[in-house]
Amino acid sequence: MIDELIKAIGSPSVLVGDALKDRYVHIWSMSDSLSAKAVIIPKNTEELSAILKICHRYSQKVVVHGGKTNLVGSTECKESEMVISLEKLNQIEEIDVNSRTMTVQSGVILEHIQNHAKEHDLLFPLNFGAKGSAQIGGVISTNAGGLRVIRFGMTRQLVLGLEVVLADGTIINSMKKIIKDNSGYDLKQLFIGAEGTLGVITKATLKLVEAPKSRNSAFIAFNEYEKVMAFMKFMDRGLAGLMSGFELIWGPTYNTMTSPPSSSKPPLDQHYKYYVLIESLGSDQNKDKEQMQSLLESALENEMILDAVMANSVSDLNWFWTIREDVHVIKTSCDYDHHFDVSLPIPLIGNYVDDICQKVVQIDGVNACYPFGHIADGNIHFIIDRINEDPVLIQEINKLVYRPLKEIGGSVSAEHGIGVHKKAYLPISRSPEEITLMKLLKKSLDPKGILNSGKIIDLD
Repeated sequence: MIDELIKAIGSPSVLVGDALKDRYVHIWSMSDSLSAKAVIIPKNTEELSAILKICHRYSQKVVVHGGKTNLVGSTECKESEMVISLEKLNQIEEIDVNSRTMTVQSGVILEHIQNHAKEHDLLFPLNFGAKGSAQIGGVISTNAGGLRVIRFGMTRQLVLGLEVVLADGTIINSMKKIIKDNSGYDLKQLFIGAEGTLGVITKATLKLVEAPKSRNSAFIAFNEYEKVMAFMKFMDRGLAGLMSGFELIWGPTYNTMTSPPSSSKPPLDQHYKYYVLIESLGSDQNKDKEQMQSLLESALENEMILDAVMANSVSDLNWFWTIREDVHVIKTSCDYDHHFDVSLPIPLIGNYVDDICQKVVQIDGVNACYPFGHIADGNIHFIIDRINEDPVLIQEINKLVYRPLKEIGGSVSAEHGIGVHKKAYLPISRSPEEITLMKLLKKSLDPKGILNSGKIIDLD
């Protein structure tokens, strides 16, 4: 099989043996060498098709690697599996300023897409902390969310067309630039959020929007969750469609994010229970800033908020958003960091988080609980600091966090996916009938089960 692969795409693109020592499964574990049968690096869609035809014929299981920033074990692999890395599919092929679209290969880094759009006075609004490493193919495969979902939606809403290679090497090309297309099944949606289990994304047509001319942000302090919700509605109504971000950070998380060794100083005092970071994107910097300031003053006068500070410069904007995006500060404060990404109805978030944080720190082996998240989307993240990698401890924490979600209509994964680490908890979010249908789709598109085997579901 290896000989056939070398013949098909050339020996420099087929890495085996010692050539794998510099490879890894995640950017947070770069010192651990990859254990796999081989790493295959296609240079284009046709080469990937040839690779999968060979693997399909040999029933060889493959794991797809992009930027390796996932948090659910999606890029983990076994010694018997082969890795397909999309790192060389890294070209921005076209930007169409009139259609407001960009055509990219799957290995292009998200930040490069953002910067290229900006050069043409356009915006690709998807944004999150790992933008400097995450590749767009993985972003689409996990249907990533991020910091601006409230206004622009998940990745799913920003993809107009896809090119995908199926498990048997068949190339599916649906690279359209149009927004409206009701000609039958919207097949691209099958692959968005499927974590590479149904096909390998090679190209995408992305939806862009006109670049905003203004950006304003503020930090706001609260001690009551009900007032956080009321303020969110007040600002969304007052900003009349300009609100693009509404992030909530709990007090212990804010204090860690703004205390040494963090390089960020606190914009507000560290004694409040909740901190909101709000963003608006508009067309007139001075007018939009005055509008936000006026709303904040009104909220303060009406005792809706306890304190607030606005960003008065680009430097302030970077300062504020670095605090929210640099979750590595929390990670490095933990003995062992345990990440969660859940969603639930917005009115229930306050009590749910209080209950989880109170109970989880009572578990022997847990040091601290750090909640934060995209409250306007109902998406809350936890980073839980535990003392070791004991599977029993991990399972006890998981059950505590996930178990309440079924009854309240929540999800064990808001935007990170299921991968390997959350697979056991999928029935909390999906009915038996839904899981059966997922398995039917997997068997139909990948009957030999070679694509990202064991991720999301196990075939019977």
